[in-house]
Parts: sequence; C-alpha cells; structure tokens
Amino acid sequence: METLLSILRDLHPDVDFETCTTLIDDKILDSFDIITIISEIDSEFDVAIPADEIIPENFNSAKALYALIERLEDE
Repeated sequence: METLLSILRDLHPDVDFETCTTLIDDKILDSFDIITIISEIDSEFDVAIPADEIIPENFNSAKALYALIERLEDE
C-alpha cells in the first residue's frame, strides 16, 4: 500500500489519499492521472489493469485501487 500511496502522492502531494474516497467523483484525478497511475502500477506491481476495470469505483480511493491490484495479482 505504501508504494501505491507514494505513486499517488507524487501526482498530487496536497491530497490525503489515505482518507479520500472521492478521487474521481470530485475530479481530483483526471484522465492523464489515471494513465500515469496505470503505467506506474504496471511497473511497480507487474499488474496490467484491463480496460473493463478502469471504472470510477476502482479509482475513487487508494483503498479501492489497492484492492484492485491485489485482486489482479491473484488472477
């Protein structure tokens, strides 16, 4: 989780990613951020996020994103 939080903080140091649950809903993350996050996750976790998993529910919080990473690692 720390690696993911580090990736997110590099994008937006002013956001409290540990508590925020509206990253997409409040437009904190934009499409360019999502592309960057997906690329970083692929590099750091060796996990490819399929297009059908790129939905707001998976990117609205760091916890949701980490749950997605764990689920994809298990597949």
